[in-house]
Amino acid sequence: MDKTVPKPAAMLLDFIGSKEAPRGYDTVYANRMDRMPKPLTSMTMKEILDQGKWRAKTFGSSACGRYQFMDATLRDLATELNLKAEDRFTPDYQDRLGLHLLRRRGYDKWIKGALSDAEFMLNISKEWASFPLPYAVKGGSRTVSRGQSFYAGDGLNKALVSAEAVEKTLVVARVEQTVIAGPPPPDIEPLPVPVPQPATNGGLFAALANLLKRISA
Repeated sequence: MDKTVPKPAAMLLDFIGSKEAPRGYDTVYANRMDRMPKPLTSMTMKEILDQGKWRAKTFGSSACGRYQFMDATLRDLATELNLKAEDRFTPDYQDRLGLHLLRRRGYDKWIKGALSDAEFMLNISKEWASFPLPYAVKGGSRTVSRGQSFYAGDGLNKALVSAEAVEKTLVVARVEQTVIAGPPPPDIEPLPVPVPQPATNGGLFAALANLLKRISA
């Protein structure tokens, strides 16, 4: 995992990748890597994009890499992030693109508690077709139930993991963020401010005696 990816996000990306492409960063749809002219991770972004239509025709989908980027998604990212044609589609590069997809789906709000687990889970299911819905919604082609893919019914996609497993992973990732942030600092009692004490008569007489003594010396 790319070292710039925050640990909670890395946990989620590892989980997503383990379901979308358990064979790793060179995965193409239907695991037909044997038909590829060369591994994805050795290709440039230009080569990946130029090959998109061929992958869709040959394998049934243009999805590629550990996070199964669709050709249209990669083209959006190329424009949004000003990706370079010569960029290599390395594992670290794919991790950074995967993190950006998480962020587009609300990761930053979710990790701060401004987006619920269910809302974030719904967003993830729209990005990754193998991930299930947290509750019934109108999906890509029909009404779909909790645990189904958002795109169920399209003849191509289905959920490959349970809703309960995703919910558990989200909880663990949140706990990891808490560990990283650490507990809030304890309240510190302010030090008491010393109150000036009035001089006693004895102290005043002693001060006057010392003053007279210096004057007469």
